[in-house]
Amino acid sequence: MSAFIDVHDAGVVFPTRKGPFVALRDIELKIDKGEFVTLIGHSGCGKSTLLNLIAGLLKPTSGALICDGREIASPGPERAVVFQNHSLLPWLSCFDNVYLAVERVFGASESKARLKARTTAALELVNMGHAAAKRPHEVSGGMKQRVGIARALAMEPKVLLMDEPFGALDALTRAKLQDELLKIVARTHSTVVMVTHDVDEAVLLSDRIVMMTNGPAATIGEILRVDLARPRDRVALAEDPVYVHARKAVIDFLYTRHAHPEPQAA
Repeated sequence: MSAFIDVHDAGVVFPTRKGPFVALRDIELKIDKGEFVTLIGHSGCGKSTLLNLIAGLLKPTSGALICDGREIASPGPERAVVFQNHSLLPWLSCFDNVYLAVERVFGASESKARLKARTTAALELVNMGHAAAKRPHEVSGGMKQRVGIARALAMEPKVLLMDEPFGALDALTRAKLQDELLKIVARTHSTVVMVTHDVDEAVLLSDRIVMMTNGPAATIGEILRVDLARPRDRVALAEDPVYVHARKAVIDFLYTRHAHPEPQAA
């Protein structure tokens, strides 16, 4: 059976004033439908660049990307992106921020009542129905991210792409949203590709962890399968030998075998 997402021999080269800059090279990655995959590595390793390739926000210099049997040549509603910055429009309510995306995708084929129902359902899915009428400045950072996730899910995407969505949040809010994301993915059976710097986040959430080598000319160094049953409980996993082993393997890759070089003093 062919992969749901297939990244074949992809490379990205950016032109600069000093000449070509090779950001990514020789990327081979296959992702199954319903799989949760995280991309992890040091700053500058091309994690977000790879995510942007899958989103269609960036075109590869070489190679090809396929999603559900079709080449990824541009952004599309079947691939929704959640950024670290929630990117909500400040003059619209939480409801209207989600409704805007729903209308864009389904407006030509569905009634306004159905569009509103979709929007309400998406907000309820992330436990934000109570704040539908509030504007972004009236809710917390974690609540803003919930709305951003609701907006993405309301489009019923085939793939949910997340670029460090919890990176700017405090530790407790981050943990709570990680747990919520686990529940949402269990209900929606979404295919998820997520960029993170957090080893514990990667192990808790992932079916597989894609570990990137340092840039420039970064590539996939190793892929680790996380054989932990779902649903997952962070407290129970703290002493689980599979969890501990996976965490140690990622730390070893990042900080022993591919330690980020220290900047040289001037």
